[in-house]
Amino acid sequence: MTSAPPDLLKDYNRANMDAGELGHFSLLGKIGEGGMGRVYKARDKRLDRFVAIKLLAEARSTDADRRARFVQEAKAASALNHPHIVTIHEIGEQDGQTYIVMELVDGKPLNELIPRKGMRLTEALRIAAQVATRSPPRTPPASCTAT
Repeated sequence: MTSAPPDLLKDYNRANMDAGELGHFSLLGKIGEGGMGRVYKARDKRLDRFVAIKLLAEARSTDADRRARFVQEAKAASALNHPHIVTIHEIGEQDGQTYIVMELVDGKPLNELIPRKGMRLTEALRIAAQVATRSPPRTPPASCTAT
């Protein structure tokens, strides 16, 4: 397994990560940032596809509660099957860097879609109703059902 160059993954406070390696992923550039970490566009070299990789902020990665919350976020999203929720491909850790690999979705980031002062209640309720009514129940795989 290829390890990431220390100057890219260890120096998390850089404004952008232009390139680097994380296991079998080539990091291509930053596409977003939030309270828990940064999201990068990457190329999965094994499956030859583009993905998004969310890296837990280094300052948070030493906090066991934050790491557990980060992993729980991945587990919660992976339990859902909905066209408006990204597919989680894997979670992992390399060289002390915790990450989530997910489907890469083209489009505008939420901070561009949601007005700075927030959404109108009617719009938020309309979207919530769509998500709630269109989320099909997940059926356990046949190998998980009782006989």
